Amino acid sequence: MTSTVTPEAAVRKNPSDPAAPGPRRRRGERIRRIGLPYLLLLPALFLELLVHLVPMVIGIVMSFKELTQFYIRDWGTAPWTGFGNYKVSVDFSAPVGKSLLHSFFVTVVFTLLSVAFCWLLGTVTAIYMQDNFRGRGFLRALFLIPYALPVYAAVITWVFMFQHDNGLVNHVLHDQLHITSKPSFWLIGDNSFYALLIVHVWKGWPFAFLIVMAGLQNIPKELYEAASIDGAGMLQQIRRITLPSLRPVNQVLVLVLFLWTFNDFNTPYVLFGRAAPEAADLISVHIYQASFVTWNFGTGSAMSVLLLLFLLVVTGVYLVITSRGRRSADV
Repeated sequence: MTSTVTPEAAVRKNPSDPAAPGPRRRRGERIRRIGLPYLLLLPALFLELLVHLVPMVIGIVMSFKELTQFYIRDWGTAPWTGFGNYKVSVDFSAPVGKSLLHSFFVTVVFTLLSVAFCWLLGTVTAIYMQDNFRGRGFLRALFLIPYALPVYAAVITWVFMFQHDNGLVNHVLHDQLHITSKPSFWLIGDNSFYALLIVHVWKGWPFAFLIVMAGLQNIPKELYEAASIDGAGMLQQIRRITLPSLRPVNQVLVLVLFLWTFNDFNTPYVLFGRAAPEAADLISVHIYQASFVTWNFGTGSAMSVLLLLFLLVVTGVYLVITSRGRRSADV
Protein backbone atom coordinates (compact mmCIF):
# COMPACT_ATOMS: atom_id res chain seq x y z
CA MET A 1 0.00 0.00 0.00
CA THR A 2 1.57 3.26 -1.11
CA SER A 3 0.99 6.74 0.31
CA THR A 4 1.49 10.07 -1.35
CA VAL A 5 3.09 12.94 0.49
CA THR A 6 2.10 16.45 -0.51
CA PRO A 7 4.65 19.29 -0.54
CA GLU A 8 2.82 20.97 2.34
CA ALA A 9 3.02 17.78 4.40
CA ALA A 10 6.70 17.42 3.60
CA VAL A 11 7.31 20.94 4.84
CA ARG A 12 5.41 20.18 8.03
CA LYS A 13 7.33 16.95 8.55
CA ASN A 14 10.73 18.59 8.02
CA PRO A 15 10.58 22.05 9.61
CA SER A 16 14.36 22.09 9.90
CA ASP A 17 14.76 21.94 6.13
CA PRO A 18 16.54 25.19 5.09
CA ALA A 19 14.49 25.32 1.90
CA ALA A 20 11.24 25.40 3.86
CA PRO A 21 9.69 28.89 4.34
CA GLY A 22 9.87 29.08 8.13
CA PRO A 23 8.03 31.61 10.30
CA ARG A 24 11.06 33.92 10.48
CA ARG A 25 11.44 34.00 6.71
CA ARG A 26 7.75 34.66 6.17
CA ARG A 27 7.87 37.43 8.77
CA GLY A 28 10.80 39.04 6.96
CA GLU A 29 8.97 38.91 3.63
CA ARG A 30 5.91 40.47 5.24
CA ILE A 31 7.99 43.29 6.72
CA ARG A 32 9.63 43.99 3.37
CA ARG A 33 6.27 43.97 1.61
CA ILE A 34 4.69 46.36 4.11
CA GLY A 35 7.74 48.59 4.48
CA LEU A 36 8.41 49.07 0.78
CA PRO A 37 5.69 51.73 0.25
CA TYR A 38 6.97 53.73 3.22
CA LEU A 39 10.51 53.43 1.91
CA LEU A 40 9.41 54.82 -1.44
CA LEU A 41 7.61 57.69 0.31
CA LEU A 42 10.69 58.75 2.27
CA PRO A 43 12.01 61.23 -0.37
CA ALA A 44 8.64 62.96 -0.61
CA LEU A 45 8.27 63.05 3.18
CA PHE A 46 11.76 64.50 3.53
CA LEU A 47 11.05 67.25 0.99
CA GLU A 48 7.70 68.01 2.65
CA LEU A 49 9.47 68.30 5.98
CA LEU A 50 12.17 70.51 4.51
CA VAL A 51 9.93 72.80 2.45
CA HIS A 52 6.82 73.15 4.62
CA LEU A 53 7.10 71.82 8.15
CA VAL A 54 10.49 73.27 9.08
CA PRO A 55 9.62 76.85 7.93
CA MET A 56 6.26 76.55 9.69
CA VAL A 57 7.93 75.62 12.98
CA ILE A 58 10.44 78.46 12.56
CA GLY A 59 7.59 80.88 11.89
CA ILE A 60 5.79 79.76 15.05
CA VAL A 61 8.98 80.30 17.07
CA MET A 62 9.44 83.74 15.50
CA SER A 63 5.90 84.72 16.55
CA PHE A 64 7.00 84.56 20.20
CA LYS A 65 10.00 86.83 19.64
CA GLU A 66 10.35 90.58 19.36
CA LEU A 67 11.92 90.22 15.94
CA THR A 68 12.49 93.55 14.22
CA GLN A 69 15.04 94.90 11.75
CA PHE A 70 17.59 95.17 14.56
CA TYR A 71 17.79 91.38 14.89
CA ILE A 72 17.65 90.33 11.24
CA ARG A 73 21.33 89.38 11.14
CA ASP A 74 20.92 86.94 14.05
CA TRP A 75 17.23 86.44 14.74
CA GLY A 76 17.95 83.84 17.39
CA THR A 77 19.16 86.58 19.73
CA ALA A 78 15.85 88.47 19.55
CA PRO A 79 14.23 88.74 23.01
CA TRP A 80 11.24 86.60 23.84
CA THR A 81 7.98 88.46 24.07
CA GLY A 82 5.64 85.56 24.84
CA PHE A 83 2.13 86.25 23.58
CA GLY A 84 2.87 89.94 23.14
CA ASN A 85 2.72 89.80 19.34
CA TYR A 86 -0.60 87.97 19.50
CA LYS A 87 -2.02 90.53 21.92
CA VAL A 88 -1.02 93.34 19.57
CA SER A 89 -2.58 91.53 16.60
CA VAL A 90 -5.96 90.90 18.27
CA ASP A 91 -6.20 94.26 20.02
CA PHE A 92 -8.89 95.59 17.71
CA SER A 93 -9.01 98.97 19.44
CA ALA A 94 -5.40 99.67 18.43
CA PRO A 95 -4.33 100.58 14.88
CA VAL A 96 -2.56 97.24 14.20
CA GLY A 97 -5.48 95.08 15.31
CA LYS A 98 -8.05 97.34 13.66
CA SER A 99 -6.30 97.16 10.30
CA LEU A 100 -5.91 93.38 10.62
CA LEU A 101 -9.63 93.00 11.38
CA HIS A 102 -10.52 95.14 8.36
CA SER A 103 -8.24 93.05 6.17
CA PHE A 104 -9.83 89.87 7.53
CA PHE A 105 -13.36 91.03 6.67
CA VAL A 106 -12.27 92.12 3.18
CA THR A 107 -10.67 88.70 2.65
CA VAL A 108 -13.78 86.84 3.85
CA VAL A 109 -16.10 88.78 1.51
CA PHE A 110 -13.67 88.44 -1.38
CA THR A 111 -13.25 84.70 -0.79
CA LEU A 112 -16.98 83.99 -0.59
CA LEU A 113 -17.73 85.92 -3.79
CA SER A 114 -14.78 84.46 -5.68
CA VAL A 115 -15.55 80.86 -4.70
CA ALA A 116 -19.23 81.31 -5.54
CA PHE A 117 -18.55 82.77 -9.00
CA CYS A 118 -15.79 80.26 -9.79
CA TRP A 119 -18.00 77.34 -8.83
CA LEU A 120 -21.03 78.71 -10.68
CA LEU A 121 -19.16 79.47 -13.92
CA GLY A 122 -17.24 76.21 -13.80
CA THR A 123 -20.34 74.09 -13.16
CA VAL A 124 -22.52 75.77 -15.80
CA THR A 125 -19.78 75.58 -18.42
CA ALA A 126 -18.94 71.96 -17.62
CA ILE A 127 -22.60 70.91 -17.88
CA TYR A 128 -22.96 72.72 -21.19
CA MET A 129 -19.79 71.10 -22.52
CA GLN A 130 -21.21 67.61 -21.96
CA ASP A 131 -23.22 67.86 -25.19
CA ASN A 132 -21.55 66.86 -28.43
CA PHE A 133 -21.16 69.73 -30.89
CA ARG A 134 -18.59 70.92 -33.35
CA GLY A 135 -15.69 72.73 -31.76
CA ARG A 136 -16.24 71.34 -28.26
CA GLY A 137 -12.63 70.21 -27.89
CA PHE A 138 -11.34 73.61 -29.00
CA LEU A 139 -13.55 75.42 -26.48
CA ARG A 140 -12.45 73.10 -23.68
CA ALA A 141 -8.82 73.87 -24.42
CA LEU A 142 -9.59 77.59 -24.75
CA PHE A 143 -11.32 77.74 -21.37
CA LEU A 144 -8.27 76.23 -19.65
CA ILE A 145 -5.87 78.92 -20.90
CA PRO A 146 -6.38 81.30 -17.92
CA TYR A 147 -5.59 78.47 -15.50
CA ALA A 148 -2.56 77.31 -17.50
CA LEU A 149 -1.00 80.77 -17.86
CA PRO A 150 1.65 81.82 -15.33
CA VAL A 151 0.23 84.15 -12.71
CA TYR A 152 2.54 87.04 -13.53
CA ALA A 153 1.86 86.91 -17.27
CA ALA A 154 -1.89 86.72 -16.74
CA VAL A 155 -2.24 89.38 -14.06
CA ILE A 156 0.16 91.88 -15.64
CA THR A 157 -2.03 91.77 -18.76
CA TRP A 158 -4.99 92.79 -16.63
CA VAL A 159 -2.90 95.62 -15.16
CA PHE A 160 -2.53 97.12 -18.62
CA MET A 161 -6.23 96.56 -19.34
CA PHE A 162 -7.24 98.39 -16.15
CA GLN A 163 -5.12 101.47 -16.87
CA HIS A 164 -7.01 104.73 -16.42
CA ASP A 165 -6.00 106.57 -19.60
CA ASN A 166 -5.38 103.92 -22.24
CA GLY A 167 -6.74 100.71 -20.71
CA LEU A 168 -9.03 98.42 -22.67
CA VAL A 169 -11.65 98.27 -19.89
CA ASN A 170 -12.21 102.03 -19.81
CA HIS A 171 -12.07 102.18 -23.60
CA VAL A 172 -14.93 99.69 -23.90
CA LEU A 173 -17.04 100.91 -20.96
CA HIS A 174 -16.59 104.65 -21.48
CA ASP A 175 -15.61 105.31 -25.10
CA GLN A 176 -17.61 102.62 -26.89
CA LEU A 177 -20.55 101.58 -24.69
CA HIS A 178 -20.83 104.89 -22.76
CA ILE A 179 -21.78 103.06 -19.57
CA THR A 180 -19.62 105.26 -17.35
CA SER A 181 -19.64 109.05 -17.36
CA LYS A 182 -15.84 109.23 -17.14
CA PRO A 183 -12.93 106.79 -17.13
CA SER A 184 -12.68 104.92 -13.84
CA PHE A 185 -9.70 104.22 -11.63
CA TRP A 186 -9.65 100.44 -11.29
CA LEU A 187 -6.38 99.89 -9.44
CA ILE A 188 -7.00 102.42 -6.64
CA GLY A 189 -10.01 103.27 -4.51
CA ASP A 190 -13.14 101.18 -4.07
CA ASN A 191 -13.01 99.84 -7.63
CA SER A 192 -9.84 97.93 -6.77
CA PHE A 193 -11.93 95.31 -4.98
CA TYR A 194 -13.97 94.63 -8.12
CA ALA A 195 -10.85 94.57 -10.27
CA LEU A 196 -9.25 92.01 -7.97
CA LEU A 197 -12.42 89.92 -7.93
CA ILE A 198 -12.68 89.93 -11.73
CA VAL A 199 -9.06 88.90 -12.19
CA HIS A 200 -9.24 86.14 -9.58
CA VAL A 201 -12.48 84.69 -10.95
CA TRP A 202 -11.09 84.80 -14.49
CA LYS A 203 -7.98 83.00 -13.27
CA GLY A 204 -9.71 80.44 -11.01
CA TRP A 205 -12.94 79.34 -12.67
CA PRO A 206 -11.22 77.02 -15.22
CA PHE A 207 -10.04 74.88 -12.30
CA ALA A 208 -13.64 74.43 -11.16
CA PHE A 209 -14.63 73.73 -14.77
CA LEU A 210 -11.95 71.03 -15.05
CA ILE A 211 -12.90 69.29 -11.78
CA VAL A 212 -16.65 69.37 -12.42
CA MET A 213 -16.16 68.15 -15.99
CA ALA A 214 -14.18 65.19 -14.67
CA GLY A 215 -16.91 64.45 -12.14
CA LEU A 216 -19.60 64.50 -14.81
CA GLN A 217 -17.88 61.61 -16.61
CA ASN A 218 -18.89 59.27 -13.76
CA ILE A 219 -22.63 59.95 -14.07
CA PRO A 220 -24.31 57.23 -16.18
CA LYS A 221 -26.08 58.56 -19.25
CA GLU A 222 -28.88 56.08 -18.64
CA LEU A 223 -30.08 58.23 -15.74
CA TYR A 224 -30.61 61.20 -18.04
CA GLU A 225 -32.29 59.02 -20.67
CA ALA A 226 -34.69 57.57 -18.11
CA ALA A 227 -35.44 61.03 -16.70
CA SER A 228 -36.06 62.37 -20.20
CA ILE A 229 -38.49 59.54 -20.92
CA ASP A 230 -40.32 60.33 -17.67
CA GLY A 231 -40.73 63.92 -18.85
CA ALA A 232 -38.06 65.66 -16.75
CA GLY A 233 -36.70 68.84 -18.28
CA MET A 234 -33.11 70.02 -18.30
CA LEU A 235 -33.40 72.00 -15.07
CA GLN A 236 -35.04 69.08 -13.30
CA GLN A 237 -32.31 66.73 -14.50
CA ILE A 238 -29.63 69.10 -13.21
CA ARG A 239 -31.39 69.46 -9.88
CA ARG A 240 -32.30 65.80 -9.35
CA ILE A 241 -29.39 63.99 -11.04
CA THR A 242 -26.40 66.19 -11.78
CA LEU A 243 -26.00 68.16 -8.54
CA PRO A 244 -26.64 65.20 -6.18
CA SER A 245 -24.18 63.08 -8.15
CA LEU A 246 -21.57 65.86 -8.00
CA ARG A 247 -21.91 66.36 -4.25
CA PRO A 248 -18.65 64.53 -3.30
CA VAL A 249 -16.76 66.39 -6.03
CA ASN A 250 -18.21 69.76 -5.03
CA GLN A 251 -17.36 69.22 -1.37
CA VAL A 252 -13.67 68.86 -2.18
CA LEU A 253 -13.77 71.55 -4.86
CA VAL A 254 -15.30 74.21 -2.61
CA LEU A 255 -12.80 73.49 0.16
CA VAL A 256 -9.81 73.71 -2.20
CA LEU A 257 -11.10 76.92 -3.78
CA PHE A 258 -11.68 78.44 -0.35
CA LEU A 259 -8.18 77.65 0.89
CA TRP A 260 -6.52 78.79 -2.33
CA THR A 261 -8.46 82.04 -2.46
CA PHE A 262 -8.04 82.92 1.20
CA ASN A 263 -4.28 82.39 0.97
CA ASP A 264 -3.80 83.95 -2.45
CA PHE A 265 -0.87 86.33 -2.48
CA ASN A 266 0.36 86.39 -6.08
CA THR A 267 -2.73 87.92 -7.68
CA PRO A 268 -3.09 91.02 -5.44
CA TYR A 269 0.68 91.51 -5.23
CA VAL A 270 1.16 91.55 -9.00
CA LEU A 271 -2.01 93.59 -9.55
CA PHE A 272 -1.39 96.33 -6.95
CA GLY A 273 2.24 95.99 -5.92
CA ARG A 274 3.55 96.07 -2.37
CA ALA A 275 0.88 98.48 -1.10
CA ALA A 276 -2.63 97.22 -1.87
CA PRO A 277 -5.53 99.69 -1.68
CA GLU A 278 -7.62 99.60 1.48
CA ALA A 279 -10.62 98.17 -0.39
CA ALA A 280 -8.54 95.24 -1.68
CA ASP A 281 -6.30 94.72 1.35
CA LEU A 282 -6.30 90.93 1.50
CA ILE A 283 -4.86 89.36 4.61
CA SER A 284 -2.01 87.67 2.74
CA VAL A 285 -0.72 91.02 1.46
CA HIS A 286 -1.44 92.63 4.83
CA ILE A 287 0.77 90.08 6.61
CA TYR A 288 3.47 90.64 4.01
CA GLN A 289 3.37 94.39 4.64
CA ALA A 290 3.45 93.84 8.41
CA SER A 291 6.53 91.66 8.02
CA PHE A 292 8.61 93.01 5.14
CA VAL A 293 7.52 96.64 4.92
CA THR A 294 7.44 97.60 8.59
CA TRP A 295 10.19 95.05 9.40
CA ASN A 296 8.22 93.65 12.32
CA PHE A 297 8.62 89.96 11.64
CA GLY A 298 7.40 88.91 15.07
CA THR A 299 4.01 90.52 14.60
CA GLY A 300 3.79 89.24 11.03
CA SER A 301 4.57 85.71 12.19
CA ALA A 302 1.87 85.96 14.87
CA MET A 303 -0.64 87.05 12.23
CA SER A 304 0.38 84.10 10.06
CA VAL A 305 -0.13 81.67 12.94
CA LEU A 306 -3.56 83.16 13.64
CA LEU A 307 -4.44 82.76 9.98
CA LEU A 308 -3.29 79.14 10.08
CA LEU A 309 -5.42 78.42 13.14
CA PHE A 310 -8.46 80.05 11.54
CA LEU A 311 -8.10 77.98 8.37
CA LEU A 312 -7.63 74.80 10.39
CA VAL A 313 -10.80 75.48 12.36
CA VAL A 314 -12.82 76.32 9.24
CA THR A 315 -11.52 73.22 7.46
CA GLY A 316 -12.33 70.98 10.43
CA VAL A 317 -15.86 72.37 10.80
CA TYR A 318 -16.45 72.07 7.05
CA LEU A 319 -15.27 68.45 6.98
CA VAL A 320 -17.47 67.53 9.96
CA ILE A 321 -20.55 69.15 8.42
CA THR A 322 -20.02 67.60 4.99
CA SER A 323 -19.30 64.14 6.44
CA ARG A 324 -22.53 64.26 8.46
CA GLY A 325 -24.43 65.38 5.36
CA ARG A 326 -22.89 62.53 3.38
CA ARG A 327 -23.86 59.95 6.02
CA SER A 328 -27.44 61.25 6.24
CA ALA A 329 -27.73 61.19 2.43
CA ASP A 330 -26.50 57.59 2.34
CA VAL A 331 -29.07 56.58 4.96
